[in-house]
Amino acid sequence: MKRLLKILGYIFLVLAVLALGFFIYVKWGIAPDEPQIVDKHALDLQRQKLGDNFYKIGNNWLRKSDSGLWEEYVEGAPFDRGVIAGKLTQELSYDQEAAFVEQIHKLVPNNKYLHLLGYLTRIFNRNLVHNLPDEYRDEIYGESLTASHDFDFVSPPYERLLNYHAAHDIGHAMQSLALVGCTSFGAWDEYTEDSSLLIGRNFDFYAGDKFAENKIVFFCKPTDGHKFAMITWAGMMGCVSGMNDKGLTVTINAAKSDMPTASATPISILEREILQHAGNIDEAYAIAKKRKTFVSESLLIGSAADHQTALIEKSTKKTSLLRASQHIQLCTNHYQSDSFKTDPNNVDNIRTSASEYRYERLQELLKENPRLDYKSVAKILRDQHGKGGKDIGLANEKAVNQLISHHSVIFEPEKGLMWVSTQPFQLGAYECYDLNKVFSEAPTYASNKEIREESLTIPADSFLLTDGWQRFVAFKKAKEDIREILKDHKKDDGTVGATMLRSNPNSWEAYYWVGELKRHEGQRTESTVFYEQALAHEINDSNEVYKIRKLIKENEEKK
Repeated sequence: MKRLLKILGYIFLVLAVLALGFFIYVKWGIAPDEPQIVDKHALDLQRQKLGDNFYKIGNNWLRKSDSGLWEEYVEGAPFDRGVIAGKLTQELSYDQEAAFVEQIHKLVPNNKYLHLLGYLTRIFNRNLVHNLPDEYRDEIYGESLTASHDFDFVSPPYERLLNYHAAHDIGHAMQSLALVGCTSFGAWDEYTEDSSLLIGRNFDFYAGDKFAENKIVFFCKPTDGHKFAMITWAGMMGCVSGMNDKGLTVTINAAKSDMPTASATPISILEREILQHAGNIDEAYAIAKKRKTFVSESLLIGSAADHQTALIEKSTKKTSLLRASQHIQLCTNHYQSDSFKTDPNNVDNIRTSASEYRYERLQELLKENPRLDYKSVAKILRDQHGKGGKDIGLANEKAVNQLISHHSVIFEPEKGLMWVSTQPFQLGAYECYDLNKVFSEAPTYASNKEIREESLTIPADSFLLTDGWQRFVAFKKAKEDIREILKDHKKDDGTVGATMLRSNPNSWEAYYWVGELKRHEGQRTESTVFYEQALAHEINDSNEVYKIRKLIKENEEKK
């Protein structure tokens, strides 16, 4: 009887959602109206291929560096920029979208649920276009005109690209299921070797290995606002890490949010607006205050004009500015200002997540490197240890380097220098770009030559040459294999679990996944042994601890 009532409850919920969706569709429509662009001359522009992985449209170009990074320069009005960027990156955009959709399929393998999720997203984001500044609405629309129709089962191109810009926000809000954990910091005066402002940042956003394969260092000279550079991917016009020609930098760090109830300005669009239109901290704060956003975020702002950093802490209801009390400022994934310290979400986030632990580890690393230069910043961003240098296993969220970064970046705003990590994660070389030089040469760039400052390259991490890297690769493979075994109701022949334990013996995850294997095979006593071993190691957050204890209790009850 209980099972029948549960099924009827699900059916009622689905029917209610569909009824609500139909009502909204009839009353307001779901698909966003396309912008009314009068001048569409950019549509007639043709892309020229001038060499292997080297394309041009007028002054605009796209090339692949010897480092593996893609580099792109685009100038002009919003719609024109979008059309040109879309044409230049057409193949990359297809690959990027295919990788994203593939990852979504892994997370939601049932097509019926996937279509329902897409439908609900369309309903939720039906007013998204009205929360975008016209400039970025036009730019995204221009780019959508060259988007593939192979993914129209998700939604039409323009609507799809709009929703992708809100994907970070929706995913982040739902990740009160599991918070994305980024790390950033700024230092200046007595904390840096030459007293100049220095900023380091890991963007720990993981949507599969394929999604991070084609990072783009994007240089833009807009008709309105400052010239700027940002690290992005094809189809993404919002910003997550960037610096403009005034020496203003922006990076975002997710904080715990309530589930959004209505569409608002995506945080990446807000950050792009700050990057393009702010020249100092006060101007950045003024822009942040006027936009309502989906979710809670901390924005670390670096400013050459102010010779310091500041944190803009933003939720769906309020915005605060926290200037550093010393010449150093750290940011993980919890709020620090008086305005938010006692916020229930923030208190819960500090209590349950890895954020405070990682903050304290960052403090230790900065004490060990009292006079920073760009090389020591890279060393900190690559650190995989826990507090006190403890081995907490590979890919632990409590480490500064969790081995999941889409990119890592180092800024020297007063010098116009920016270092961007190459594959994999932040372990590959960091390549340096001099923004002053790039923007002076970009409009007349005619040959497929390197534009990075090769003499300032930070070499790849020696970890890649060690047994540790090979063990990490084996650990990732074993985790995927175990997920497949559990999903397809297969049986381990004994090798997968053994590989898991051998590859990452100091990780709680290794014991948890072997515990899952044993439970799957009906070996409840053995499963409990491995769950208890997981609890004896450094676990990411208290939610995982609760889940494992619950599994132990279930094992005991079903013996």
